[in-house]
Parts: sequence; C-alpha cells; structure tokens
Amino acid sequence: MRGDGNTEILSNYMPAEAAQIISGWINHYHCEFKITKNRNSKFGDYRPPYQGKGHRISVNHTLNPYAFLVTTVHEFAHLVTFNQWKNKVKPHGQEWKDTFKRMMLPFFALNILPRDVESALAKYLKNPAASSCSDANLFITLKKYDQEKKSDNVLISEIPENHNFQISTGRVFKKLAKNRTRYRCIEINTGKIYLFSPLAEVLPLSG
Repeated sequence: MRGDGNTEILSNYMPAEAAQIISGWINHYHCEFKITKNRNSKFGDYRPPYQGKGHRISVNHTLNPYAFLVTTVHEFAHLVTFNQWKNKVKPHGQEWKDTFKRMMLPFFALNILPRDVESALAKYLKNPAASSCSDANLFITLKKYDQEKKSDNVLISEIPENHNFQISTGRVFKKLAKNRTRYRCIEINTGKIYLFSPLAEVLPLSG
C-alpha cells in the first residue's frame, strides 16, 4: 500500500482521523504497508530494508479498529527505532519503548479511543511489552470491540486445571498447573508438554 489513496483504504480498518496520520507515515518513511489475512502467531510484523526492498509492515485485517491502530503504531515504532539505531539495540528495548510511547500520543489527542481502551492503553504505555496481547488488561479491553466473537472459545485462564481443550488446528490438550506466567499443558496424542499464554483462546471440551 502506497500513494495518496492510503487514507481511504486505512479508514476501513481504523478510525478515519488516525488513518490520515498513518497514511502520512507510510509516505514519509516510504514504507510498503500490507493488510494481511489473520495470523494466529502475531497481529503485525515489521521487516527492515533488505536486498533492495524498503521498510515493510503488515497487519492482520481481522483486528478491530482499535487493535489495528495499536498494532500499526507498534510496528511503525520498530521502523523508526531501526532508522535511528539499526540493529544496535534490542527489538523491544528501551529505545523502542520510548519511540512507541511518543508515536502513540497524537492518537490520544484526537479523542478517537473509547474511554476503557484509552485507560488500558495509558497503563500499558508505562512499560510497553513485545505485544499488546502480553498485557492482560489491554488485550481483554481491546477484545471487547471485536465484531466477530467466537462464542464457544474462552481464554485458557478460564479453563479449570486438568480439563481438556482444543486449539484451532484441532489438537487436544489437558491444562496443568501454571508455570510462572504460562500454563503447562500436555498434548493428549503425543504426551508432550507445551506452554500456553493465559490469553490464548481455546475451545473447552467436556469430559
């Protein structure tokens, strides 16, 4: 996505006022911006210039307008951090955190965020992490605005210990005890242990 038509396209995925700013960033940083199909492993992605290709950012099209905006700013913060420090700093180190906070501020001034999203985002920005889904409060708040709700799915943190659940690929697991920040789960077919984020969405199984 490049050119003057960016604002109109982006307005289908985020608040129109925000789309104007993001469109300006795309043009200013000569960034290739793609709206992609849903990826379970990530909301967005940034790739630095490589072998003649410029900056590349992609964001899942299934995100609601506020999650789409936060993810987009997250990835642009990577771009700006790379421009200034290249690979000399950590991907989500203090330099990126400071850049993300600074780039997110203009959207607060537009008054386009619901109050609960604004509050959760303000708390998150005090110490932003690698992904918005790593912050339970912000993740759950943003999820409220999803239009397509998977009514049968729940967060793994809501499933009782020693109960079974299924993930999107059809694999079945039993939830075990929590290991610090993640849940240990055993795959029924293989007996292998896997760690799941408390915010992973899964399908609970009876029995």
